[in-house]
Order: sequence, then structure tokens, then C-alpha cells
Amino acid sequence: MSDGKRAASAPWIRTRLRTAPGAAVALAVLVLVTAFLAAAFPRAVDAYETKGLRHDILSADAGRSVVEITRPQPGLELPREQREAGVRTPELKRVGGALVKALPAPLRADTSSVAYGVRTTKPVVATEPWLPRPDTVPPQLSYTAQTGLKKHARLVSGAWPTTPAEVTSTSRAVQGTVTEETAAALNMKVGATLELPTAVGGPLTVTITGIVAPRDPRGSYWSADPLVRTPSLVPDPTSRFPQNYWTGTVLLAEDAGPALLSTATEPSLFWRIPPDASALTGPDGARLTSVVDSLESGPGLLKVRAIAGDTAAVLTGLGHIVEANARMRDAISPVIAVAALGIGSVAAVVLVMTGALIAARRKAELALMRSRGGSLRGIGGRLLAETSVTVLPASALGLLLAVLAVGEGRWWPAALAASGVGLLVCVALPLRTTLQHIRPTLHGAREDMVSARPSRRRTVAELTLLVLAVGAVTALRRRGTAAGGGTDLLVSGAPVLVALIAALVLVRLYPLPLRLAARPMARLRGAIGFLSLARAGRSSAGGALPLLALLLALATAAFGGSVIAGIGDARDDAALAAVGADARVSGKSERATLPDELVRTVRDLDGVRSAAPLRIEFGVTMPETAAAGGGADGSGSDDRVTDTGSGADTGGGDAAGASGARAMTMVGVDPASYTRLARTTGLPDFPSGLLKATGPSAPLPEGAKSGPERVLPVIASPAVAARLGKEAHAVDTLSGDFKVQVVGTVERVASLASSNFLIVNSASLEQRAPTTLLLTGAPDPGKLRAAADGNGEEFVVQLRSEERARYVNTPMQAGAERIYLAAVAAGAGYALLAVLLSLLQTAPERKTLLARLRTMGLTTGQGRRLLAFEATPQALLAAGGGLLTGWATIVLLSPGIDLVPLALAGVAGSDTSPVTLRADLWSLALPAAGVVALAAAVAGVQAWWASRRGSITELRAGDSR
Repeated sequence: MSDGKRAASAPWIRTRLRTAPGAAVALAVLVLVTAFLAAAFPRAVDAYETKGLRHDILSADAGRSVVEITRPQPGLELPREQREAGVRTPELKRVGGALVKALPAPLRADTSSVAYGVRTTKPVVATEPWLPRPDTVPPQLSYTAQTGLKKHARLVSGAWPTTPAEVTSTSRAVQGTVTEETAAALNMKVGATLELPTAVGGPLTVTITGIVAPRDPRGSYWSADPLVRTPSLVPDPTSRFPQNYWTGTVLLAEDAGPALLSTATEPSLFWRIPPDASALTGPDGARLTSVVDSLESGPGLLKVRAIAGDTAAVLTGLGHIVEANARMRDAISPVIAVAALGIGSVAAVVLVMTGALIAARRKAELALMRSRGGSLRGIGGRLLAETSVTVLPASALGLLLAVLAVGEGRWWPAALAASGVGLLVCVALPLRTTLQHIRPTLHGAREDMVSARPSRRRTVAELTLLVLAVGAVTALRRRGTAAGGGTDLLVSGAPVLVALIAALVLVRLYPLPLRLAARPMARLRGAIGFLSLARAGRSSAGGALPLLALLLALATAAFGGSVIAGIGDARDDAALAAVGADARVSGKSERATLPDELVRTVRDLDGVRSAAPLRIEFGVTMPETAAAGGGADGSGSDDRVTDTGSGADTGGGDAAGASGARAMTMVGVDPASYTRLARTTGLPDFPSGLLKATGPSAPLPEGAKSGPERVLPVIASPAVAARLGKEAHAVDTLSGDFKVQVVGTVERVASLASSNFLIVNSASLEQRAPTTLLLTGAPDPGKLRAAADGNGEEFVVQLRSEERARYVNTPMQAGAERIYLAAVAAGAGYALLAVLLSLLQTAPERKTLLARLRTMGLTTGQGRRLLAFEATPQALLAAGGGLLTGWATIVLLSPGIDLVPLALAGVAGSDTSPVTLRADLWSLALPAAGVVALAAAVAGVQAWWASRRGSITELRAGDSR
């Protein structure tokens, strides 16, 4: 019998696929796309985490990323021959090879850049008279004999350093070389000699035999110790006066290490092992941190000491690099999880809706089979076999495409995701279909009647889901979204919870207003309004499942769009805060002023809308009475600050008071031009009328001196206003000596990040030449720089667009943004598909209705309006619910989401203050408007298509539809 069943199942499957190839192909395509997205997501996350980890290690300074094992020189108690053998190249190479092999996984060495040798740890004062002495302080030099010099450098002049005879600790002459930069800075030439004092005997003479240039200056060989490549001018810490001296490194011959044992430079042995990041993957980050910790102070260090000696130590900053990468990953992961769980839920609902549509189209067929004795097991088995034939190959193909599209990533999460899609479809379709036929049903009952109330079981199930969802959202709201680290499923599932609540509530409340609106419509002469409202109130297209899919898709798309918009806004704000306007011209030094001719030339350039000259003076000493009275009269200063401006009690003032800052920045502005600048760049409203140069603060004649009795009105930051109060205080500035009196406050000033500043009318200053020119508009960068360079002096030109371009995405940021863009696109696609599925499910019923009404005299235009009016309430419900769900999701999650890791992390000098998530109007409105437009378009197409077919085609004898 089993053989007979197998023989019968094959013709059934083949017959069904031949009978309805379109439905099978459509289901396979949907499963293929969904499986591809499900499998591509974990691989994409692995890919950007892997690229981010490799990028952070490779882009970090080599001095931080390299693993360096150091050991003091062999003990003095050892025989001389043994001490010398311990620092020769063969022994160092043997130890280095053993250390490389002993590195625990996943840490691997970049063997092409491994270096080892002997170096001095105590710099030697070079007394040669031909060496430069900037402040009469002689340079201090270090010496190193490390392997691989010929491999990592090219000879510019002279000859490579060699060891003609075996070098011992008693040798008093060795050869060395320096880089081009060291030779240029320290006046070293081929043939020059340097002397190192020794403990016994004469000095050790080092002869410079050649000048070399690094092949890879940024490689670990040259950058692990930057002084090997480039000398540095450093301040003398022992001097009471500001004195600088040169410091650099001389490279000795590879086998010259034993000669350093006789010097007083405290030589040490080292092995520098740069990590090979090419084999690391994102999931290796946690293991790598554990391995580095073990090497620094754990079992790994014991293994290192067993190879290199009991006094060996491991020094590296690799652990800090990996930890910083992990912090960024942990900050990005919750945001990505929201998109993943939201889109995954939408896809699951759409797949279930597809199964419901297929089940509805085959209901009569399966009911006939059931009435003729077909068992549920037999029907379910045939449906499972029929579905598996198309779904399983589509899932496998989706997995294959995801593996090919995303090259890096673990395969098993992708395989599980694709398998889950296939399993869901294979189980959901037969299960949903067979459950409808537990009992044989009679043909002829209407399915659009709303009089059939939902069963008690459904009501209890919906109430249970509603209570659980409300409880989860309440717990999430009370606990907060920032609790703990890593990915929290409760936080990530916020869109699903909110959408579930909204769908369950709206689907129950939705018919009530339509019924109320249908009553007055019934009294009108036309039947279109009444019919459309009546049918919309009892249509199965407004069920909980389609509505849930739409709300989920719209909420996820709105959340993703708000994240992307927030990233762009954060970068725009950071660029504006750094430059101050669209363009900025300033001197190279803080005190450099701009000539009047330059200001006029730049102001007249094409594309410049307005120009605001500023005179910025840093380091103005806070008046002593104000600085001392800030804490003495705290209560009084608080009252006075409240009178001076609305921002007086901000956090800036508290911070300043706590830090005890005694310096501030004075900004001289032209009130009219600065007001226009503030209005254009979105700065707080600037009360320019308070800085009018009248009375005691009237403009000074050219060349006149400012008397200390003059009182100038100033607008200060909240922190400075809290200190100065309303009284006049004398200040000494390079722009003149005068008194200032606070008349207002602003929290920000263009081009300054300081919270301690005061703004004064530049016309009232003794020295009013601007130091900075802020421009709005879109001037040509080349012409702007040409105008700035045409005055014979060097000025710095900064453009907001160029500053904005500095925020280039790291691989992790770029990968997260791509995932969110894909999530928004997928959410929009699934939302549109949900609309189509919900309308297609009732398409036969609509066509039959139009056919009947046409026999009663309904025109084509009236039929189109009827379907459009019927679809409009459902579309508006979904759009309104989507707006509400998206907004509620953003409000719920925004306190725990900081967009800095996505927007600004990794950019030196960028503002790292928290960037909270805000609802973006376009991200909320556009997807909702698209749903309404699509619903109207589909209804119009259905009406047009139905009008082309005759009533005889739709109405058949004995058909009860």
C-alpha cells in the first residue's frame, strides 16, 4: 500500500503544478527572496564586524597594535660569552620563531614584519659639536640593532652597516645608519661618528655608513617606535624654562648587539610581533581580548617566559583596540536587532498571509475532497509534499545566492535562517489549510457577513496576546532601553509589541465608525457611499493579520528611516559646529588678523550670500572677583543668572562652576551680520539689539584708546553669566581694557566648542580687526583658497562640505547603514506585498459584486468609485496605525539609543556628545502615503479589469457567490 501511495502522490504533485504554475512560481519567488534576505542578514552582520575589526587593527598606530616581548639584558653574573650569545642574531631568531608559534589562536603573527634585536632603554646625550642644539640643549639618542633592515629599507647613500669581525662586549667600534628624516634634522652625513660611554675602557664609536629610506613608513617595522623613523623635538622636563632638544634613533648593524652590553644605556632584548588581521573574523573579537589578557598577565605570559626568559614582559595595546571595537559593536547591535526582528516578523506574517490566500483559493477544492472521505492526514500530507517541491529548492537557492552575494560570514546562521523560512512555509500552509476542514462544510454560506462574531477562543487568544504585549511594553518603559549591554530581545522586539497592540485594538474598533458613518449614507440617493462603507466594515481584508503586517512594516521602515536621517543630521551638526558656517577663513595662529582687503575680496566672491567677521580672543582671564565669588555667593549668582537669560541654569554653568575655570573666550561680532549668520545656520536666536554701540559703548575713533572705565554690554554663555552676574567687571584683553556687563545669554556661539565665552560688539573694541571670517552660501573652493592666498600670508580655509566628508564610514558603520537601508527597502516591499495580498484575497468577491451590480445598471465609473471608496478606509486605517506605531516605537526606544557610534565614531576631533534618535517626519509619512496610494491604485486596476469582462463570465448558474 505504501508503494501505491507513493505512486499516487507523484501524479498529484505533477498535476497540481501543471494546473496552477503561476501560483507555484509566485510562492517560490517569494520564498526565494525571503530566504535570501534571511540568510544574507547574519552574513552581512558577520562581514561588517569582520571588516570593522580588521580595519581597526590595521588603521591603528603600530605602536599600539604590535605585540612586543621585552627582556632585560642577560644578568651580569653570567659568563661574558654566554651573555654575548644571548643577544646574537641566531639566539634571537630562535626565540622569536618559538614565540610566533606559541601565539594562541586566533592571534596570528604577520611574519613578514616581525622584528627582533637589542636596543638601549636609556637615551645617551650626544656631545658632538656638529649636532643641532635648538635651545643650547644637546640631543639625546637611542641605539638599536634589529633584524630586517635591508628588507624594510632602501639605501639612499653610503653603504649598509656591517660587522667585518665578530662583535663582542669589548668591541669599541661598530657601524650604523639613520633614516633620511633623522639625517636631515640632526645634520648627520655619511662618515659621521658618535660616541657612547662604556663602563670599562674607551667609548664605543658608531660610524654612520649610510642613509636609508623606509619602504613602508607606516609599517610596524618603522612605526612601532616612531623615533626609529622620525626624530622628535621634545621639551626638557628638567629645565625651569621652555627648552627643547632633539631625540632620535641610530640603527646599528644587525649583529652589533653585544657591543651595547658594555654601555650604561641599560640595553634590553625585544621581539616585535605585529598581528595578522587578515585571518581574523568578527566573532574572534571576544577570544582575542581573552588571549591578549592572558599574554599580558595570565597563563599566556607563563608560556612566553618559558620561551624568552623568566624576566620577559608582554606589552601591547591590541587589547584596547579590540575592546573599543567591541564597544562600537555592542552599541550598534541593538539598533540592528530592531531592524532584523521587525523585518523578520513582517516577512513571517506575509508568508502566513500568502498561505491564507492559497488556502482561500483552494477552499472549495479541499472541501470537496473532505466531503468525499479525504482524511486530514492525507490532505495535509499531499499539501506538504506539493509545497515542499517548490519551497525547499527556493530556500536552498536563496541560501546559495546569499552566500555568493555576501562573501564573508559564517555559514551556519545563514543556513538556519534559510531553513527557518522554508520550514515556516512548509508547515504553515498545510496546517492552516487542514485546520479549516476539520469538519466538512456546506457550500453556500456567505463569508463577508459580520454577524458571525469571532469565537470565544479567538477573543481569549487576542486578549491574552494584548495583555502580554502591553505588559512587555510597560516593563520596557519602566526599566528603560539602556539597561545592560548587548542585544536585548525585549528592546529589539519593541516594534513588534507596539504593532501587535495597535493591530489587535484597531481591528476590533475599526468597524464601529464605519457602521456609524453608513447610517447617514443610507439616507442619501446614491448607493455608492453606503455600499462602500458597508462592505469596508465587513471585509475580510481588514483582518488582524494584514493589518499587523502593514503596521510592522511601516513601524520598521519609519524607525530605519529615522535612524538614517538622524545619522545624517548628526554629521551635519558636527560639521557645522566644527566650522561655524558653510565656510571659514582664519589665520594659522590664534592671534593672526585678516586684512580688510581679504575680507572685501572674499565677501564679493560668487556664491557667498553673507559674511560675518569675528574677532576671537582665547584665554581671556576671568575677573578675580567673579572667579572667586562663583562659589561664595552661589545662591545669589543663580538668581542673577535667571534674570539675564533663559539659559542661565543650564548644565554648562554647572560644569564650569565645578571645574573652576578661570579663562574664557571673547568674541567680537558685528551684530547685524552675526544675526543673519545665526538665523541661516540654525543657531539660537541672537539678541543683537542688546549689543548696540551707543552711549558709553559707542564706537571708538580710529587709533583711540579704550579707557578702563568704559562699560560694554556683553552676551555671555550661561557658565560665564553665572560667574559675572549683573555687575560690571574689568577685563584685560588684547583688544583693549574695559569693563563688561552681562545683558543676555546664549548657549552656543558659531565656530566655538567652549562653554565659557562672552560676545561683545566689535565696533566698541580698541582693536577690532577680525581673526575669523564666517561665510554662508556655496563659494567655489578653488577661488576661495586663491583669494585667501593672494594676500601674501597663509590663511586657513575650512569648508563645511569638506568637514562633513571627514565623517567617512568605517566598515562597521557603513555595513550597519547598508543593513538599515536594506531594512527600509524590504519593509516597504513587504508592506506593498501585504496590501496586494489582502486585496487579492477578496478580488474574486469584488469581481462578482461588480458583475451583479452591472446587471442592475451600475456604470463603469460607479464601479471604480465603489472599489476605491471600499479600499480607502482600510488603507487609511493602516496608514494612521503605521504613523502611530512608528512614532510610539521611536519614543519608546529613543532614550536608550545613541547614534554617535553610527554617525561620528572614529573621527578625530568630532563632537561625541550623545545623539538621540528623533522621529523623522518624512520617514513616517512617506511609507504611510505609499500604502494609501497603492491601495487606491490596486482598487482602480481591479475595477478596470473587471469592467472589461462580461457579467456572463463571472455569474454562472448555481454559483452562490
